[in-house]
Amino acid sequence: MVTALVRLRGALQEARLPLELPGAAEQRAARAEMVDQLEDYVIPRLMTLDAPLLAVVGGSTGAGKSTLVNSLVGTRVTAPGVLRPTTRSPVLVHHPDDARWFGQDRLLPELERVDRQTNDPGALQLVPSPAMAPGLAILDAPDIDSVEEQNRVLAAQLLAAADLWLFVTSAARYADQVPWEFLRKAAERSAAVAIVLDRTAPDAVDTISTHLARMLASRGLKDSPLFVVEEGEVSELGLLPAADILEIRQWLRALADDQEARASVVQQTLDGAIRTLGRRTHTVADAATEQVDAVRRLREDANEAYDRAVTAVGEASADGSLLRGEVLARWQEFVGTGELLRSLETRVGWLRDRVVNAVKGKPQQAERVSVAVESGLETLILEHAEAAAERAEASWRGTAAGQVLLRDAGEDLGRASRDFRRRAERAVRDWQSDVLEMVRTEGADKRSTARFLAFGVNGLSVALMVVVFAHTAGVTGAEAGIAGGSAVLGQKLLEAVFGDQAVRSLAERARLQLEATMHELLDAERRRYTDLLDSLQIAPETPDRMRAAARKVDDLRYAAAHTPMGSDSSEGAP
Repeated sequence: MVTALVRLRGALQEARLPLELPGAAEQRAARAEMVDQLEDYVIPRLMTLDAPLLAVVGGSTGAGKSTLVNSLVGTRVTAPGVLRPTTRSPVLVHHPDDARWFGQDRLLPELERVDRQTNDPGALQLVPSPAMAPGLAILDAPDIDSVEEQNRVLAAQLLAAADLWLFVTSAARYADQVPWEFLRKAAERSAAVAIVLDRTAPDAVDTISTHLARMLASRGLKDSPLFVVEEGEVSELGLLPAADILEIRQWLRALADDQEARASVVQQTLDGAIRTLGRRTHTVADAATEQVDAVRRLREDANEAYDRAVTAVGEASADGSLLRGEVLARWQEFVGTGELLRSLETRVGWLRDRVVNAVKGKPQQAERVSVAVESGLETLILEHAEAAAERAEASWRGTAAGQVLLRDAGEDLGRASRDFRRRAERAVRDWQSDVLEMVRTEGADKRSTARFLAFGVNGLSVALMVVVFAHTAGVTGAEAGIAGGSAVLGQKLLEAVFGDQAVRSLAERARLQLEATMHELLDAERRRYTDLLDSLQIAPETPDRMRAAARKVDDLRYAAAHTPMGSDSSEGAP
Protein backbone atom coordinates (compact mmCIF):
# COMPACT_ATOMS: atom_id res chain seq x y z
CA MET A 1 0.00 0.00 0.00
CA VAL A 2 2.84 2.40 0.78
CA THR A 3 4.30 1.76 -2.67
CA ALA A 4 0.91 2.29 -4.30
CA LEU A 5 0.40 5.56 -2.44
CA VAL A 6 3.87 6.81 -3.37
CA ARG A 7 3.02 6.14 -7.02
CA LEU A 8 -0.30 7.91 -6.58
CA ARG A 9 1.52 10.92 -5.17
CA GLY A 10 3.89 10.94 -8.15
CA ALA A 11 1.00 10.76 -10.61
CA LEU A 12 -0.78 13.64 -8.85
CA GLN A 13 2.36 15.76 -8.87
CA GLU A 14 2.56 15.39 -12.65
CA ALA A 15 -0.95 16.79 -13.08
CA ARG A 16 -0.10 20.48 -13.06
CA LEU A 17 -3.34 21.71 -14.70
CA PRO A 18 -1.81 25.02 -15.89
CA LEU A 19 -4.50 26.03 -18.38
CA GLU A 20 -7.29 28.29 -17.15
CA LEU A 21 -10.19 26.00 -17.93
CA PRO A 22 -13.52 25.99 -16.06
CA GLY A 23 -12.96 24.37 -12.66
CA ALA A 24 -9.18 24.15 -13.14
CA ALA A 25 -8.35 26.40 -10.18
CA GLU A 26 -10.49 24.24 -7.89
CA GLN A 27 -8.85 21.04 -9.10
CA ARG A 28 -5.36 22.55 -8.77
CA ALA A 29 -6.14 23.32 -5.15
CA ALA A 30 -7.55 19.82 -4.65
CA ARG A 31 -4.46 18.22 -6.23
CA ALA A 32 -2.11 20.27 -4.01
CA GLU A 33 -4.18 19.40 -0.96
CA MET A 34 -4.08 15.69 -1.82
CA VAL A 35 -0.31 15.71 -2.39
CA ASP A 36 0.17 17.50 0.94
CA GLN A 37 -2.02 14.99 2.74
CA LEU A 38 -0.13 12.06 1.24
CA GLU A 39 3.21 13.57 2.21
CA ASP A 40 2.19 15.05 5.57
CA TYR A 41 -0.02 12.31 6.90
CA VAL A 42 -1.08 9.26 4.91
CA ILE A 43 2.30 7.85 3.85
CA PRO A 44 4.17 8.71 7.09
CA ARG A 45 1.28 7.44 9.23
CA LEU A 46 0.99 4.21 7.26
CA MET A 47 4.69 3.59 7.86
CA THR A 48 4.39 4.34 11.61
CA LEU A 49 1.05 2.95 12.74
CA ASP A 50 2.35 2.67 16.30
CA ALA A 51 3.10 6.40 16.56
CA PRO A 52 1.10 8.43 19.11
CA LEU A 53 -2.35 9.58 18.15
CA LEU A 54 -2.20 13.17 16.90
CA ALA A 55 -5.14 15.38 17.89
CA VAL A 56 -5.12 18.66 15.98
CA VAL A 57 -7.02 21.47 17.66
CA GLY A 58 -8.54 23.77 15.03
CA GLY A 59 -11.29 26.29 14.81
CA SER A 60 -12.35 29.84 14.10
CA THR A 61 -10.71 33.06 15.14
CA GLY A 62 -11.20 33.78 18.83
CA ALA A 63 -12.73 30.37 19.61
CA GLY A 64 -10.23 29.75 22.41
CA LYS A 65 -8.08 26.98 20.87
CA SER A 66 -4.82 27.95 22.54
CA THR A 67 -6.49 28.47 25.89
CA LEU A 68 -8.02 24.99 25.62
CA VAL A 69 -4.67 23.40 24.73
CA ASN A 70 -2.93 25.12 27.65
CA SER A 71 -5.72 24.07 29.98
CA LEU A 72 -5.58 20.42 28.85
CA VAL A 73 -1.81 20.34 29.41
CA GLY A 74 -2.10 22.23 32.71
CA THR A 75 0.46 24.92 31.88
CA ARG A 76 1.04 27.59 29.28
CA VAL A 77 2.66 25.89 26.28
CA THR A 78 1.15 27.96 23.45
CA ALA A 79 0.44 31.67 23.38
CA PRO A 80 -3.14 32.79 22.69
CA GLY A 81 -3.34 35.50 20.03
CA VAL A 82 -4.16 38.93 21.36
CA LEU A 83 -3.93 40.72 18.05
CA ARG A 84 -5.58 39.32 14.95
CA PRO A 85 -4.39 37.84 12.71
CA THR A 86 -1.83 36.04 14.83
CA THR A 87 1.07 34.60 12.84
CA ARG A 88 3.17 32.06 14.67
CA SER A 89 4.37 28.52 14.30
CA PRO A 90 2.00 25.69 15.19
CA VAL A 91 2.73 24.05 18.55
CA LEU A 92 2.79 20.29 19.12
CA VAL A 93 2.75 19.06 22.74
CA HIS A 94 3.76 15.47 23.46
CA HIS A 95 5.06 13.25 26.24
CA PRO A 96 8.89 13.30 26.43
CA ASP A 97 9.02 9.55 25.73
CA ASP A 98 7.25 10.10 22.41
CA ALA A 99 9.72 12.63 21.03
CA ARG A 100 11.18 10.17 18.54
CA TRP A 101 7.88 9.97 16.68
CA PHE A 102 7.87 13.64 15.69
CA GLY A 103 11.24 14.07 14.01
CA GLN A 104 11.76 15.76 10.65
CA ASP A 105 11.29 12.47 8.79
CA ARG A 106 7.88 11.78 10.32
CA LEU A 107 4.56 13.58 10.21
CA LEU A 108 4.55 17.00 8.47
CA PRO A 109 8.10 16.59 7.11
CA GLU A 110 8.12 19.99 5.36
CA LEU A 111 7.84 21.87 8.67
CA GLU A 112 11.14 22.68 10.37
CA ARG A 113 11.34 21.43 13.97
CA VAL A 114 12.07 24.10 16.60
CA ASP A 115 12.01 24.11 20.41
CA ARG A 116 10.88 27.69 20.93
CA GLN A 117 8.01 29.95 19.97
CA THR A 118 8.51 31.62 16.59
CA ASN A 119 6.53 33.64 14.10
CA ASP A 120 7.65 31.35 11.28
CA PRO A 121 4.61 29.43 9.99
CA GLY A 122 7.01 27.06 8.22
CA ALA A 123 8.23 25.74 11.58
CA LEU A 124 6.69 23.29 14.05
CA GLN A 125 7.37 24.01 17.70
CA LEU A 126 7.78 20.78 19.68
CA VAL A 127 6.97 20.98 23.39
CA PRO A 128 7.68 17.88 25.49
CA SER A 129 5.49 17.80 28.61
CA PRO A 130 5.20 15.13 31.33
CA ALA A 131 1.59 16.26 31.75
CA MET A 132 0.74 14.64 28.42
CA ALA A 133 -0.21 10.99 28.42
CA PRO A 134 2.12 8.75 26.39
CA GLY A 135 0.55 7.78 23.10
CA LEU A 136 -1.21 11.12 22.59
CA ALA A 137 -0.02 14.44 21.16
CA ILE A 138 -1.96 17.70 20.78
CA LEU A 139 -1.26 20.25 18.06
CA ASP A 140 -2.50 23.84 18.24
CA ALA A 141 -3.25 24.99 14.68
CA PRO A 142 -3.79 28.52 13.28
CA ASP A 143 -7.28 29.93 12.72
CA ILE A 144 -9.09 28.27 9.83
CA ASP A 145 -10.77 31.60 8.95
CA SER A 146 -7.73 33.84 9.44
CA VAL A 147 -7.54 36.92 7.23
CA GLU A 148 -3.98 35.80 6.46
CA GLU A 149 -4.09 33.28 3.62
CA GLN A 150 -0.88 31.65 4.85
CA ASN A 151 -2.53 30.90 8.18
CA ARG A 152 -5.61 29.41 6.51
CA VAL A 153 -3.53 27.20 4.21
CA LEU A 154 -1.41 25.97 7.12
CA ALA A 155 -4.49 25.28 9.23
CA ALA A 156 -6.01 23.16 6.47
CA GLN A 157 -2.71 21.32 6.00
CA LEU A 158 -2.46 20.55 9.70
CA LEU A 159 -6.05 19.37 9.98
CA ALA A 160 -5.47 17.04 7.02
CA ALA A 161 -2.57 15.53 9.00
CA ALA A 162 -4.69 14.80 12.07
CA ASP A 163 -5.69 11.40 13.38
CA LEU A 164 -8.35 13.19 15.40
CA TRP A 165 -9.87 16.58 14.62
CA LEU A 166 -10.70 18.50 17.78
CA PHE A 167 -12.83 21.36 16.49
CA VAL A 168 -13.24 24.30 18.82
CA THR A 169 -16.08 26.74 18.21
CA SER A 170 -18.05 29.11 20.37
CA ALA A 171 -21.66 29.88 21.09
CA ALA A 172 -21.32 32.96 18.91
CA ARG A 173 -19.54 31.24 15.99
CA TYR A 174 -20.77 27.65 15.85
CA ALA A 175 -23.00 28.24 12.82
CA ASP A 176 -20.31 29.97 10.75
CA GLN A 177 -19.83 28.59 7.26
CA VAL A 178 -16.04 28.09 7.25
CA PRO A 179 -15.89 25.58 10.14
CA TRP A 180 -18.71 23.58 8.58
CA GLU A 181 -16.83 23.36 5.30
CA PHE A 182 -13.98 21.67 7.18
CA LEU A 183 -16.41 19.44 9.04
CA ARG A 184 -18.04 18.46 5.75
CA LYS A 185 -14.67 17.29 4.44
CA ALA A 186 -14.12 15.37 7.66
CA ALA A 187 -17.45 13.59 7.27
CA GLU A 188 -16.71 12.78 3.63
CA ARG A 189 -13.56 10.91 4.56
CA SER A 190 -14.90 9.40 7.79
CA ALA A 191 -12.29 11.19 9.88
CA ALA A 192 -12.48 10.97 13.65
CA VAL A 193 -13.87 14.30 14.89
CA ALA A 194 -14.77 15.71 18.29
CA ILE A 195 -16.43 19.10 18.78
CA VAL A 196 -15.80 21.52 21.64
CA LEU A 197 -18.46 24.19 22.09
CA ASP A 198 -16.50 26.81 23.99
CA ARG A 199 -17.46 30.00 25.81
CA THR A 200 -21.12 29.12 26.19
CA ALA A 201 -23.34 30.94 28.67
CA PRO A 202 -24.74 28.50 31.26
CA ASP A 203 -28.33 29.40 30.49
CA ALA A 204 -27.77 28.75 26.74
CA VAL A 205 -25.97 25.43 27.02
CA ASP A 206 -29.01 23.21 26.45
CA THR A 207 -30.41 25.23 23.55
CA ILE A 208 -27.16 25.69 21.67
CA SER A 209 -25.79 22.20 22.28
CA THR A 210 -29.07 20.64 21.11
CA HIS A 211 -29.07 22.74 17.95
CA LEU A 212 -25.41 21.98 17.30
CA ALA A 213 -25.99 18.25 17.80
CA ARG A 214 -28.78 18.34 15.21
CA MET A 215 -26.49 20.15 12.78
CA LEU A 216 -23.81 17.53 13.30
CA ALA A 217 -26.25 14.67 12.77
CA SER A 218 -27.63 16.19 9.56
CA ARG A 219 -24.11 16.45 8.18
CA GLY A 220 -23.03 12.90 8.86
CA LEU A 221 -21.27 13.55 12.18
CA LYS A 222 -23.88 12.23 14.63
CA ASP A 223 -21.31 9.91 16.26
CA SER A 224 -18.81 12.72 16.92
CA PRO A 225 -18.42 13.51 20.65
CA LEU A 226 -19.67 16.97 21.61
CA PHE A 227 -18.17 18.72 24.63
CA VAL A 228 -19.44 21.97 26.11
CA VAL A 229 -17.22 24.42 27.98
CA GLU A 230 -19.20 27.08 29.82
CA GLU A 231 -18.15 30.70 29.71
CA GLY A 232 -16.08 31.62 32.73
CA GLU A 233 -12.97 33.33 34.00
CA VAL A 234 -9.48 32.05 33.28
CA SER A 235 -6.61 31.94 35.75
CA GLU A 236 -3.61 34.27 35.80
CA LEU A 237 -1.82 31.72 33.60
CA GLY A 238 -4.68 31.85 31.14
CA LEU A 239 -6.06 28.43 32.06
CA LEU A 240 -9.67 27.33 32.22
CA PRO A 241 -10.97 25.88 35.50
CA ALA A 242 -9.99 22.19 35.65
CA ALA A 243 -13.61 21.15 36.24
CA ASP A 244 -14.72 22.85 33.00
CA ILE A 245 -12.46 20.69 30.84
CA LEU A 246 -12.43 17.55 32.96
CA GLU A 247 -14.68 15.63 30.56
CA ILE A 248 -12.47 16.43 27.55
CA ARG A 249 -9.30 15.57 29.42
CA GLN A 250 -10.70 12.25 30.63
CA TRP A 251 -11.86 11.33 27.12
CA LEU A 252 -8.45 12.07 25.63
CA ARG A 253 -6.72 10.22 28.46
CA ALA A 254 -8.91 7.19 27.88
CA LEU A 255 -7.91 7.19 24.23
CA ALA A 256 -4.25 7.46 25.11
CA ASP A 257 -4.46 4.61 27.65
CA ASP A 258 -6.44 2.25 25.43
CA GLN A 259 -4.15 1.05 22.66
CA GLU A 260 -6.97 -0.68 20.84
CA ALA A 261 -9.22 2.38 20.92
CA ARG A 262 -6.34 4.58 19.83
CA ALA A 263 -5.53 2.28 16.93
CA SER A 264 -9.19 2.25 15.95
CA VAL A 265 -9.28 6.05 15.69
CA VAL A 266 -6.07 6.08 13.65
CA GLN A 267 -7.35 3.34 11.34
CA GLN A 268 -10.71 5.04 10.88
CA THR A 269 -9.13 8.33 9.84
CA LEU A 270 -6.40 6.72 7.77
CA ASP A 271 -8.79 4.42 5.90
CA GLY A 272 -11.13 7.33 5.24
CA ALA A 273 -8.27 9.46 3.93
CA ILE A 274 -7.04 6.73 1.59
CA ARG A 275 -10.53 5.99 0.30
CA THR A 276 -11.22 9.68 -0.34
CA LEU A 277 -7.86 10.18 -2.05
CA GLY A 278 -8.66 7.41 -4.49
CA ARG A 279 -12.07 8.87 -5.28
CA ARG A 280 -10.84 12.44 -5.64
CA THR A 281 -7.99 11.36 -7.90
CA HIS A 282 -10.47 10.42 -10.62
CA THR A 283 -11.90 13.95 -10.52
CA VAL A 284 -8.45 15.46 -10.88
CA ALA A 285 -7.73 12.98 -13.69
CA ASP A 286 -10.85 14.20 -15.50
CA ALA A 287 -9.56 17.77 -15.16
CA ALA A 288 -6.17 16.62 -16.49
CA THR A 289 -7.90 15.01 -19.47
CA GLU A 290 -9.58 18.33 -20.23
CA GLN A 291 -6.16 19.98 -20.15
CA VAL A 292 -4.75 17.39 -22.56
CA ASP A 293 -7.71 17.88 -24.90
CA ALA A 294 -7.40 21.67 -24.74
CA VAL A 295 -3.68 21.55 -25.57
CA ARG A 296 -4.41 19.20 -28.47
CA ARG A 297 -7.04 21.57 -29.86
CA LEU A 298 -4.79 24.60 -29.49
CA ARG A 299 -1.94 22.75 -31.15
CA GLU A 300 -4.19 21.64 -34.00
CA ASP A 301 -5.35 25.23 -34.53
CA ALA A 302 -1.79 26.55 -34.67
CA ASN A 303 -0.63 23.72 -36.92
CA GLU A 304 -3.58 24.21 -39.26
CA ALA A 305 -2.76 27.91 -39.64
CA TYR A 306 0.90 27.29 -40.44
CA ASP A 307 0.26 24.19 -42.54
CA ARG A 308 -1.94 26.37 -44.74
CA ALA A 309 0.88 28.90 -44.99
CA VAL A 310 3.43 26.24 -45.91
CA THR A 311 1.11 24.87 -48.60
CA ALA A 312 0.28 28.30 -49.98
CA VAL A 313 3.92 29.41 -50.15
CA GLY A 314 4.88 26.15 -51.78
CA GLU A 315 2.18 26.49 -54.42
CA ALA A 316 2.87 30.16 -55.10
CA SER A 317 6.59 29.51 -55.53
CA ALA A 318 6.02 26.71 -58.03
CA ASP A 319 3.00 27.66 -60.11
CA GLY A 320 4.52 30.57 -61.99
CA SER A 321 3.05 33.22 -59.70
CA LEU A 322 6.49 34.65 -59.00
CA LEU A 323 7.23 35.02 -62.70
CA ARG A 324 5.46 38.32 -63.00
CA GLY A 325 6.12 41.91 -62.06
CA GLU A 326 9.70 42.80 -61.24
CA VAL A 327 11.02 39.25 -61.68
CA LEU A 328 9.49 38.96 -65.15
CA ALA A 329 10.75 42.41 -66.19
CA ARG A 330 14.33 41.70 -65.14
CA TRP A 331 14.23 38.23 -66.71
CA GLN A 332 13.01 39.63 -70.02
CA GLU A 333 15.81 42.17 -69.94
CA PHE A 334 18.27 39.35 -69.47
CA VAL A 335 16.99 37.00 -72.17
CA GLY A 336 15.82 39.72 -74.55
CA THR A 337 12.19 38.90 -75.30
CA GLY A 338 11.38 40.21 -78.77
CA GLU A 339 11.15 37.66 -81.55
CA LEU A 340 12.55 34.86 -79.40
CA LEU A 341 9.77 34.86 -76.75
CA ARG A 342 7.05 35.36 -79.35
CA SER A 343 8.38 32.44 -81.35
CA LEU A 344 8.60 30.27 -78.22
CA GLU A 345 4.91 30.83 -77.62
CA THR A 346 4.15 28.94 -80.82
CA ARG A 347 7.25 26.92 -81.55
CA VAL A 348 8.67 25.47 -78.37
CA GLY A 349 10.65 22.98 -80.37
CA TRP A 350 13.24 25.48 -81.56
CA LEU A 351 16.77 24.21 -81.61
CA ARG A 352 18.83 24.91 -78.52
CA ASP A 353 21.45 26.67 -80.59
CA ARG A 354 18.87 29.18 -81.81
CA VAL A 355 17.87 29.85 -78.18
CA VAL A 356 21.48 30.36 -77.17
CA ASN A 357 22.13 32.76 -79.99
CA ALA A 358 19.05 34.85 -79.16
CA VAL A 359 19.95 35.52 -75.50
CA LYS A 360 21.24 39.08 -75.07
CA GLY A 361 21.85 39.03 -71.30
CA LYS A 362 24.85 40.54 -69.56
CA PRO A 363 26.22 39.60 -66.11
CA GLN A 364 24.76 42.71 -64.47
CA GLN A 365 21.36 41.90 -65.94
CA ALA A 366 21.53 38.39 -64.39
CA GLU A 367 22.28 40.02 -61.05
CA ARG A 368 19.16 42.17 -61.40
CA VAL A 369 17.10 39.02 -61.93
CA SER A 370 18.62 37.53 -58.79
CA VAL A 371 17.77 40.65 -56.75
CA ALA A 372 14.18 40.63 -58.05
CA VAL A 373 13.85 36.93 -57.18
CA GLU A 374 15.16 37.59 -53.68
CA SER A 375 12.67 40.41 -53.12
CA GLY A 376 9.76 38.42 -54.55
CA LEU A 377 10.43 35.37 -52.40
CA GLU A 378 10.89 37.45 -49.25
CA THR A 379 7.59 39.24 -49.82
CA LEU A 380 5.77 35.99 -50.52
CA ILE A 381 7.07 34.29 -47.38
CA LEU A 382 6.45 37.33 -45.17
CA GLU A 383 2.86 37.74 -46.37
CA HIS A 384 2.00 34.14 -45.56
CA ALA A 385 3.84 34.23 -42.22
CA GLU A 386 1.75 37.25 -41.21
CA ALA A 387 -1.45 35.57 -42.38
CA ALA A 388 -0.65 32.38 -40.45
CA ALA A 389 0.10 34.34 -37.27
CA GLU A 390 -3.24 36.17 -37.57
CA ARG A 391 -5.18 32.93 -38.12
CA ALA A 392 -3.50 31.13 -35.22
CA GLU A 393 -4.03 34.05 -32.86
CA ALA A 394 -7.67 34.39 -33.85
CA SER A 395 -8.34 30.70 -33.17
CA TRP A 396 -6.62 30.89 -29.77
CA ARG A 397 -8.53 33.99 -28.79
CA GLY A 398 -11.69 31.94 -29.19
CA THR A 399 -10.89 30.04 -25.98
CA ALA A 400 -10.24 31.26 -22.43
CA ALA A 401 -7.12 29.10 -22.15
CA GLY A 402 -5.76 30.46 -25.43
CA GLN A 403 -6.40 34.04 -24.32
CA VAL A 404 -4.33 33.54 -21.18
CA LEU A 405 -1.48 31.95 -23.14
CA LEU A 406 -1.47 34.82 -25.63
CA ARG A 407 -1.51 37.35 -22.82
CA ASP A 408 1.46 35.76 -21.07
CA ALA A 409 3.44 35.01 -24.23
CA GLY A 410 5.68 38.06 -23.88
CA GLU A 411 5.25 39.06 -27.55
CA ASP A 412 2.54 39.77 -30.09
CA LEU A 413 1.89 36.35 -31.61
CA GLY A 414 -0.65 37.82 -34.02
CA ARG A 415 2.22 39.17 -36.11
CA ALA A 416 5.28 37.52 -37.57
CA SER A 417 8.37 37.70 -35.37
CA ARG A 418 10.18 41.03 -35.30
CA ASP A 419 13.26 39.49 -36.88
CA PHE A 420 11.35 37.36 -39.39
CA ARG A 421 12.04 39.62 -42.36
CA ARG A 422 15.76 39.57 -41.60
CA ARG A 423 15.74 35.78 -41.26
CA ALA A 424 13.75 35.41 -44.47
CA GLU A 425 16.23 37.63 -46.33
CA ARG A 426 19.17 35.60 -45.11
CA ALA A 427 17.44 32.29 -45.90
CA VAL A 428 16.58 33.35 -49.46
CA ARG A 429 20.12 34.56 -50.07
CA ASP A 430 21.46 31.27 -48.73
CA TRP A 431 19.19 29.39 -51.11
CA GLN A 432 20.34 31.50 -54.04
CA SER A 433 23.95 30.82 -53.06
CA ASP A 434 23.19 27.10 -52.97
CA VAL A 435 21.63 27.28 -56.44
CA LEU A 436 24.72 29.12 -57.67
CA GLU A 437 26.91 26.39 -56.17
CA MET A 438 24.79 23.65 -57.80
CA VAL A 439 25.31 25.25 -61.20
CA ARG A 440 29.00 25.78 -60.57
CA THR A 441 29.48 22.16 -59.50
CA GLU A 442 27.37 20.75 -62.33
CA GLY A 443 29.30 22.81 -64.89
CA ALA A 444 32.73 22.06 -63.49
CA ASP A 445 33.78 20.28 -66.69
CA LYS A 446 32.00 22.77 -68.97
CA ARG A 447 33.40 26.07 -67.75
CA SER A 448 35.54 26.52 -70.82
CA THR A 449 32.76 25.86 -73.32
CA ALA A 450 31.34 28.74 -75.34
CA ARG A 451 27.81 28.17 -74.07
CA PHE A 452 28.84 28.16 -70.39
CA LEU A 453 30.92 31.26 -70.86
CA ALA A 454 28.10 32.98 -72.77
CA PHE A 455 25.74 32.84 -69.78
CA GLY A 456 28.11 32.54 -66.85
CA VAL A 457 27.33 30.94 -63.52
CA ASN A 458 25.03 33.81 -62.53
CA GLY A 459 23.03 33.66 -65.73
CA LEU A 460 22.56 29.91 -65.54
CA SER A 461 21.60 30.06 -61.85
CA VAL A 462 18.83 32.63 -62.44
CA ALA A 463 17.59 30.48 -65.33
CA LEU A 464 17.40 27.55 -62.89
CA MET A 465 15.44 29.70 -60.41
CA VAL A 466 12.96 30.62 -63.14
CA VAL A 467 12.50 26.95 -63.99
CA VAL A 468 11.89 26.15 -60.31
CA PHE A 469 9.21 28.86 -60.05
CA ALA A 470 7.18 27.22 -62.82
CA HIS A 471 7.69 23.70 -61.47
CA THR A 472 3.96 22.85 -61.37
CA ALA A 473 2.72 25.27 -64.03
CA GLY A 474 2.51 22.46 -66.57
CA VAL A 475 2.38 24.85 -69.51
CA THR A 476 4.00 24.11 -72.84
CA GLY A 477 3.50 24.90 -76.49
CA ALA A 478 0.43 26.86 -77.43
CA GLU A 479 -0.78 26.82 -73.80
CA ALA A 480 2.25 28.70 -72.61
CA GLY A 481 1.60 32.08 -71.06
CA ILE A 482 4.24 34.56 -70.12
CA ALA A 483 5.26 32.59 -67.00
CA GLY A 484 5.30 29.30 -68.85
CA GLY A 485 7.21 30.79 -71.76
CA SER A 486 9.78 32.26 -69.42
CA ALA A 487 10.25 28.88 -67.74
CA VAL A 488 10.54 27.08 -71.06
CA LEU A 489 13.12 29.56 -72.20
CA GLY A 490 15.09 29.12 -68.99
CA GLN A 491 14.93 25.37 -69.36
CA LYS A 492 16.22 25.53 -72.94
CA LEU A 493 19.11 27.72 -71.87
CA LEU A 494 20.08 25.18 -69.21
CA GLU A 495 19.63 22.21 -71.52
CA ALA A 496 21.89 23.86 -74.06
CA VAL A 497 24.69 23.72 -71.48
CA PHE A 498 23.94 20.67 -69.30
CA GLY A 499 21.54 18.43 -71.24
CA ASP A 500 17.99 17.29 -70.43
CA GLN A 501 18.63 14.85 -67.57
CA ALA A 502 21.02 17.14 -65.72
CA VAL A 503 18.54 20.02 -65.88
CA ARG A 504 15.75 17.89 -64.45
CA SER A 505 18.02 16.81 -61.60
CA LEU A 506 19.17 20.37 -60.91
CA ALA A 507 15.62 21.72 -60.92
CA GLU A 508 14.43 19.01 -58.54
CA ARG A 509 17.26 19.59 -56.10
CA ALA A 510 16.78 23.35 -56.16
CA ARG A 511 13.04 22.94 -55.72
CA LEU A 512 13.39 20.62 -52.72
CA GLN A 513 15.92 22.92 -51.13
CA LEU A 514 13.60 25.91 -51.54
CA GLU A 515 10.74 23.97 -49.97
CA ALA A 516 12.97 22.99 -47.04
CA THR A 517 14.01 26.64 -46.59
CA MET A 518 10.41 27.86 -46.51
CA HIS A 519 9.36 25.01 -44.18
CA GLU A 520 12.15 25.89 -41.78
CA LEU A 521 11.21 29.59 -41.72
CA LEU A 522 7.52 28.96 -41.13
CA ASP A 523 8.13 26.14 -38.67
CA ALA A 524 10.22 28.53 -36.59
CA GLU A 525 7.20 30.85 -36.51
CA ARG A 526 4.89 27.94 -35.67
CA ARG A 527 7.11 27.06 -32.70
CA ARG A 528 6.22 30.36 -31.04
CA TYR A 529 2.82 28.76 -30.49
CA THR A 530 3.80 25.13 -30.00
CA ASP A 531 6.66 25.98 -27.62
CA LEU A 532 4.14 27.74 -25.40
CA LEU A 533 2.12 24.54 -25.27
CA ASP A 534 5.22 22.41 -24.70
CA SER A 535 6.26 24.66 -21.80
CA LEU A 536 3.05 23.68 -20.00
CA GLN A 537 4.49 20.16 -19.69
CA ILE A 538 1.09 18.53 -20.00
CA ALA A 539 1.78 14.85 -20.62
CA PRO A 540 -1.06 13.03 -22.42
CA GLU A 541 -0.47 9.89 -20.36
CA THR A 542 -0.83 11.65 -16.98
CA PRO A 543 -4.63 11.18 -16.59
CA ASP A 544 -4.34 7.43 -17.24
CA ARG A 545 -1.45 7.18 -14.80
CA MET A 546 -3.54 8.83 -12.10
CA ARG A 547 -6.50 6.58 -12.73
CA ALA A 548 -4.32 3.46 -12.73
CA ALA A 549 -2.64 4.54 -9.48
CA ALA A 550 -6.02 5.23 -7.85
CA ARG A 551 -7.37 1.85 -8.99
CA LYS A 552 -4.33 0.10 -7.51
CA VAL A 553 -4.94 1.79 -4.16
CA ASP A 554 -8.62 0.81 -4.27
CA ASP A 555 -7.75 -2.78 -5.17
CA LEU A 556 -5.40 -3.03 -2.20
CA ARG A 557 -8.00 -1.53 0.13
CA TYR A 558 -10.59 -4.01 -1.10
CA ALA A 559 -8.20 -6.96 -0.75
CA ALA A 560 -7.26 -5.91 2.78
CA ALA A 561 -10.90 -5.44 3.80
CA HIS A 562 -11.81 -8.93 2.55
CA THR A 563 -8.85 -10.79 4.00
CA PRO A 564 -10.25 -13.09 6.74
CA MET A 565 -9.03 -12.36 10.26
CA GLY A 566 -6.21 -14.70 11.18
CA SER A 567 -5.49 -15.59 7.55
CA ASP A 568 -1.88 -16.38 6.73
CA SER A 569 -2.21 -14.41 3.52
CA SER A 570 -1.03 -10.83 3.82
CA GLU A 571 -1.51 -9.92 0.17
CA GLY A 572 -2.92 -6.44 -0.17
CA ALA A 573 -2.68 -5.62 3.53
CA PRO A 574 -1.23 -2.21 4.43
